[in-house]
Amino acid sequence: MNVRLKLFASLADFLPNGAKQNEVMLDVADGQSVGALLDQHNVPRDACHLLLINGRFSPPAEADDVVLKEGDTVAVWPPVAGG
Repeated sequence: MNVRLKLFASLADFLPNGAKQNEVMLDVADGQSVGALLDQHNVPRDACHLLLINGRFSPPAEADDVVLKEGDTVAVWPPVAGG
C-alpha cells in the first residue's frame, strides 16, 4: 500500500533518495505501524517531537500502536527552538 512520509528540518536527512520537498511516496506492507516506518528509515525516535497522521496529532510515544492505512500521510518534526 502507498503512504506519504514527510520529514522536516533535521529529520529530512533520513528521507530516501528520490524525496522532493521533504516528502516521498512509499510502498509499505499492510499492517505496518508508524513506528516501524520510522525505524525502517532510521529516524531517531527521540528526535520525533511532533507527529501528524493525515494532519492530526498523534503522540510520538504511541507510534508503534498506530497502523498505517492506504493513502495515509505521516509528517514528523523534531524539537525546534526560536524566538
